[in-house]
Amino acid sequence: MKPLTHFPMKIQSTLLLAVSALFLSLSFAQAEDPSLLFEMRTYHANEGKLDALNARFRDHTIELFDKHRMVNVGYFVPVKNDGNVLIYLLAYPDKASREASWKAFMDDKDWKKAYAKSIADGKLVKKVDSLFLNPTPYSPIFRIEKEDPARIFELRQYTTNKGKLENLDLRFQDHTVNLFEKHGMTNLPYFHIADGQEGAGNTLVYLLAHKDKESRIASFKNFGADPKWKAASTASEVDGKLLIKGGVKSTILVPTDYSPMQ
Repeated sequence: MKPLTHFPMKIQSTLLLAVSALFLSLSFAQAEDPSLLFEMRTYHANEGKLDALNARFRDHTIELFDKHRMVNVGYFVPVKNDGNVLIYLLAYPDKASREASWKAFMDDKDWKKAYAKSIADGKLVKKVDSLFLNPTPYSPIFRIEKEDPARIFELRQYTTNKGKLENLDLRFQDHTVNLFEKHGMTNLPYFHIADGQEGAGNTLVYLLAHKDKESRIASFKNFGADPKWKAASTASEVDGKLLIKGGVKSTILVPTDYSPMQ
């Protein structure tokens, strides 16, 4: 795949607990820099413990993450949340920084104290899933910001047939991203799964924002009917289908009250 125009990727995050509402900014060399690392973490709360888990993040964890140089991007719960799930996204300059930050966080006496207090009546989390992600070359510059009223978000994951991820990337790069914007959707990060994990080499993960549920429905309806999308979709699959059967997964998310991105 031909490289895109190179540009810095700037991430700005409102510090929730800063009195002066300062912004935390990170600048990265290039959008396609393979060392840039995001981590999507999914916490499966024990029955009846999701509120307590959110309280621990709100009151302690996000401030400590910031203290240890992790960038809080967004915290979300699915609209349909039968599994008592909390999903959040962190950013780091690279894998080494990630490991150093987590070690410092886990050793922090304030974290140990907050953790111990939070589980006095039982552990809050039964399972944690972690997925490391690298931004694609066409992942847009984005701001970590709040809107009022809060937006809804959509986590989408595409699984390609063998050898077709590059073709899918080209379709997003040349057509889909711009057409999403044309039809009122906000493009947030686009990711590939980092090497060494299940799905690496055949998976695209990305995040969209919508004004509300009705706007999302209207946007996708108009997008699907757009002649430019139809032409791009047909042209991209002249040599075979890009996605496996059932290869699109979508999860509608709402931000938590403490999420930097809303």
